[in-house]
Amino acid sequence: MTTDELYGLLRVRSEVFVVEQNCVYQDLDGDDQRAIHLWLTKEDKIVALARVCPAGTHMTEISIGRVISTERGKGYGKQIMLHAIDAAVKHYDAKRIDIEAQEYARGFYESVGFKQTSDTFMLDGISHIRMTWVKA
Repeated sequence: MTTDELYGLLRVRSEVFVVEQNCVYQDLDGDDQRAIHLWLTKEDKIVALARVCPAGTHMTEISIGRVISTERGKGYGKQIMLHAIDAAVKHYDAKRIDIEAQEYARGFYESVGFKQTSDTFMLDGISHIRMTWVKA
């Protein structure tokens, strides 16, 4: 990854998670250095991104996080999630993947095979749920 690519990913994460969602939190959490970063561009603009973390970094199990689609309703979010699942299986031999999903996005994550595995909890002032994908 080039420094320009890294800057682009961090800029989009900040725009969405900090500015758009009005949430002050520590995005640079020390997990990026070990994560696989995926992004989708259209006309040189990042339209979706995600990171795949190995077990024992962000969560106990292999996890996917920092999922963003900057152009909603075009299928980019689903596309990046399917690529993230594939990357977890290919690079980490994932049989299980955990996520901490914003509660409002439960249906989106269910559409790519995740199931809710916890009650609602607050994370950085936003309602979240844990969800798990299990390889069939």
